[in-house]
Amino acid sequence: MIPPSFEYHRPSTVDEAVGLLSSLGSEAKILAGGHSLLPMMKLRFAQPEHLVDINRIPELKGVRVVGDDIVIGAMTSENAVIADPVLNEKVPLLPEAAKLIADPQVRNRGTIGGDIAHGDPANDHPALALACDAVMTIAGPNGKRQVPASEFFLGTYWTALEESDILTEITVKAFPPGAGYSYKKLKRKTGDWATAACAVVIAMSGGAVSHIRITLTNLGPTALRAHEAESILMGQHVSDALIRQAAEQAMEICDPAEDLRGDAEYKTAMAGQMVQRAIHDALSKAS
Repeated sequence: MIPPSFEYHRPSTVDEAVGLLSSLGSEAKILAGGHSLLPMMKLRFAQPEHLVDINRIPELKGVRVVGDDIVIGAMTSENAVIADPVLNEKVPLLPEAAKLIADPQVRNRGTIGGDIAHGDPANDHPALALACDAVMTIAGPNGKRQVPASEFFLGTYWTALEESDILTEITVKAFPPGAGYSYKKLKRKTGDWATAACAVVIAMSGGAVSHIRITLTNLGPTALRAHEAESILMGQHVSDALIRQAAEQAMEICDPAEDLRGDAEYKTAMAGQMVQRAIHDALSKAS
């Protein structure tokens, strides 16, 4: 189908974009990679009267190091994330996981910020953001504010972004020295969303776990962090039995939607498998 008519706006700065969103109100939508919005427009599920294209705002793209922080522009493409030397050295989970998102064509246009801002529990970056303790920088009519990932995802397609806000940056810290990491994703085919997926970041000290993050994709109304599963491993010398216990605890918080990828019971069972595989893989990389 062909989308209904709309007015097209192409701001060159964040302030200009925020101004447009403020003045146009609920009839305006941000155009980033377009992989979610444009199909909805073609099906007439979304009919915005104005599109605000933020692709030509230079400050929204790229990766830079600011002190101890690694700052990723929200309009940085998935392929740019995969190729970036800073991320590969300091936060290698992000490039590794980005290779599992959709397909090369989508990764060339799809952006990390668009994936996060959409608030879709099936998207991969929300769980990755939780695993990396990311902080979101949001620009709005009243200036900029920062929201940790743990407070950003509020529900299905619901985030801390207000109507006139733009997600501008994602800030993360370098992983602890020697940390292992993994993102295990079960999907039916290349390009599909996860049936179940798990991100793990783990660091060891003296043979015991000194840092652990376990997060889940597409297993609830938002990305999930498995705090109780983490507590089972924290401070422990890891064994297969403890890993199974952690996986069982992670399964307890799962509340997946039933769809063509499986019913809730199957998805929850697969979550347990992804948790175990991700922990084992992360441990194999830890030093």
